[in-house]
Amino acid sequence: MKRIIDGKALVYCQGAFNTPNGKTAHGLVRFTERYEILGVLDSNYAGQDAGHVLDGRPNGIPIFRDLQEAIANLDVTPEYLVVGLAPDGGRLPVEAKGSIKLALEQGMNVDSGLHDFLTNDSELVALAKEKNVTIRDIRKTPDRDKLHFFTGDIEKVDCLKLAILGTDSALGKRTTAWILVHALREAGKKAEMIGTGQTAWMQGAKYSMVMDSCINDFVSGEIEYAVVSAWKNEHPDVIVIEGQGSLMNPAYPGGFEILAAGRPDYVILQHAPKRLEYDGFPGYRLHSLEEQINAIQVISGREVIAITVNHEGMEKNEIPEVCKRITLETKLPAFDVLEYGAKELVDLVRGKLQ
Repeated sequence: MKRIIDGKALVYCQGAFNTPNGKTAHGLVRFTERYEILGVLDSNYAGQDAGHVLDGRPNGIPIFRDLQEAIANLDVTPEYLVVGLAPDGGRLPVEAKGSIKLALEQGMNVDSGLHDFLTNDSELVALAKEKNVTIRDIRKTPDRDKLHFFTGDIEKVDCLKLAILGTDSALGKRTTAWILVHALREAGKKAEMIGTGQTAWMQGAKYSMVMDSCINDFVSGEIEYAVVSAWKNEHPDVIVIEGQGSLMNPAYPGGFEILAAGRPDYVILQHAPKRLEYDGFPGYRLHSLEEQINAIQVISGREVIAITVNHEGMEKNEIPEVCKRITLETKLPAFDVLEYGAKELVDLVRGKLQ
């Protein structure tokens, strides 16, 4: 039985579900151990099943027009409203505040992973105090005395370490990482996920840090600390590190610290073949797979062992041919784990354990 860390939740995603700006909601709809998801709020898809809208596979999570409709139709009271938006810059839409206020008035806790901190809003803080509920800003930087500086202890970690990097942001790196972790566990291997963003924390990643809100001097140390803690405490066969952004995305050049501080043994590279430009930045050409693979290998000396495919913009019958074409281009196996599962990728990883 899946553990639930915090409680029952509704996910606010007005106007963003099934778009790149809804990726936090997407992660929670697909998997979370932190909450039991009772529904998603987005009037664009009201009345539909969230799993069917997102992946073509119903999962029993309804989409409601708004918070009032959700409360009126649910048999149980939600304990949390989770802000499932992930817009560029992490800013809270003005219209979202009304739903957050209503949630607090209804006695619900509120969790947000945006850069606009709700705990800086005196009206919301006063309302939460009045109703005896909490507001958590997941991206709020921890106090410096709680942060860790890089020590070199990563060199003691003797299990297999994999990094799921990507050729762009909002690409599915975290989803692929979770799918691989779960598939490895089902195959009898002990696997641990290292979350590097707010959504992984919201999904219940036991070992995680929020990379894009961490003070720069401590990013490497926090990555190392999460990996070393997972290794010491869990004794896993495999540690899978979630990537952030991409090496050459103009706004989100993530990945350097993961390669340097996480020191993965191998890299799996997530890619959306239909994308021509970096997400949200027209005119910025997406570097080719060859260029990106070369950059990873030059920077880290680590081998890219597989390409995992994001099938956005494709018909289902296109996927196998696209994977074959990537393999011909890169000489690397290519898998769509979201559509077909991770068995073949697990077989590849298990070969690296021998």
